[in-house]
Amino acid sequence: MRLYNFLISFLILFSHFHTGYAQELRNPFNFPILLSGNFGELRSNHFHAGIDFKTQGVEGKPVYAVADGFISRISVGPYGYGHALYIDHPEGITTVYGHLQKYNPAIAAYVKEKQYEEEEFTVNLYPEKELFPIQKGELIAYAGNTGSSGGPHLHFEVRDTGTGELLDPLLYYKDLIKDTRPPKIQGILLYPVEGKGMINESNKKLELKPLTDKNGNVSLQANLQAWGDIGVAVKAYDYMDNTANIYGVKSIILKLDGEIIFRSYLDRYALDETRYLNSFTDYEEWRENRSFFMKSFVEPGNKLRFIESVNRGIISIQEERACHLSYQLADAYGNETSLNFVIQGKEQAITAPETTDRHYFHWKSDNQFGAKGIRLTIPRYNLYDDIYFKYSVKEDSTALAATHILHDKTVPLHQYAQLSIRLQTDTLSNKKQAGIVRIANGKPSWIGGEYRNGWIDADIRDLGSYTIRQDTKAPIITPINKEKWSTSGEIIFRVVDNLSGLKTYRGEIDGNFALFELDGKKGMVSFTPDKDTLSKGNHTLRLTATDACGNIAEYEEVFNW
Repeated sequence: MRLYNFLISFLILFSHFHTGYAQELRNPFNFPILLSGNFGELRSNHFHAGIDFKTQGVEGKPVYAVADGFISRISVGPYGYGHALYIDHPEGITTVYGHLQKYNPAIAAYVKEKQYEEEEFTVNLYPEKELFPIQKGELIAYAGNTGSSGGPHLHFEVRDTGTGELLDPLLYYKDLIKDTRPPKIQGILLYPVEGKGMINESNKKLELKPLTDKNGNVSLQANLQAWGDIGVAVKAYDYMDNTANIYGVKSIILKLDGEIIFRSYLDRYALDETRYLNSFTDYEEWRENRSFFMKSFVEPGNKLRFIESVNRGIISIQEERACHLSYQLADAYGNETSLNFVIQGKEQAITAPETTDRHYFHWKSDNQFGAKGIRLTIPRYNLYDDIYFKYSVKEDSTALAATHILHDKTVPLHQYAQLSIRLQTDTLSNKKQAGIVRIANGKPSWIGGEYRNGWIDADIRDLGSYTIRQDTKAPIITPINKEKWSTSGEIIFRVVDNLSGLKTYRGEIDGNFALFELDGKKGMVSFTPDKDTLSKGNHTLRLTATDACGNIAEYEEVFNW
């Protein structure tokens, strides 16, 4: 009960703290709002940092400042938030507007000036607070689809200006968005703790599919017998009125025999905590099946502050009796879903962990491993839990290096580990063209690294299969609709690379820098001249593109404008 009372008190205090200002943020649009994504949704390697406002399926909708303040940061880039604005407000919060199509004319002119000064498309600008004072309701930009966006929308964040922590923006807009639909539970995973637990005579995790009757009641039809230490995880999504989108679940409570043993309530977090998502969820399930199961037990290396637990949420079954478990899931509006099920305590022999040809890695320690042609160093606190590390290798005399398989399961790392792989034959004339790649489902993804005396050194973020590949091919530059450049008013190229990826590019017209914008999703670079930039007549265009291995492609042509 002490855990429950603490959590209720915290939520009451938090709601009082925000109520005064929560009513003062205006709708960033002049039309009713719907969400395509909510705060804390589970994403690859991170929690969703804000909410996503729908823009009626199109780009170009005017975006208005939600409160008085000043622009503190402007960022432009081909990935991430694309075109973004940050506004500091006197009440101590910062609002963030991402994936914008374009800025208002005054901001756009300032950004363009800085881009030409730096001769770079990608910029991070921090204007003086007096330069762009903003009033509530002022037009600041137009919604778009720039950066790593998956479609037209406005990504919107609220941050604590002092700490940089991310707050749930939905608290400010609950009265404008209707939600009467509860979360739905899609699956349950049971985990015998390695060497300490068993489920139905097995030490493997067990997935269960709940059933939902016509009245919406959820049940679990399974004969479950367990002994020792057991963990539980849940797969679930939330829903809202007037949309078919799925959302993340805000609150998860797990009870054992009526007592809370785990609770997560995702209302705020710090940017440096976001990668703990890989411990909060089953990383292997995500990598292998693109399925998010949220663990209701806490690995020792998981430092998320929005989680509270008893005995780390681990269920210890040491007597033959019925253990009654209950999930309670809720959204920000208080819509709830529950699931009750029973695990019968049944004594059974516990399988010892496999230790043959394995190395014990402690999550709290520096861990090192070496074998023929490989060195691995995992600094302390980078694992979320202890593992019995297993190494294997696939030799290939025709390759630059063997394929080194780091462990028999996919394991995330919180920060970076250092991996070194030796070239089997050090005969490369251009050492910069070699790099470490991760092999998943037979496909390489470029990691890179630095050459050192016959070795390639690189940083990695998870355990998996790694080898060395060579990238000798320059990016490919292809003009798009060249015959329509002058009539469309836009010069467009597709720039793609075969392996290591585009690192830099530069466009010039008549020997002068030209601001080509990069759309990272599409691999397109484009330049839209204005009448002051490009006169009528013939011009010489030059575009260069360099990949991460230093391979350079050049395109040059005289065109008529």
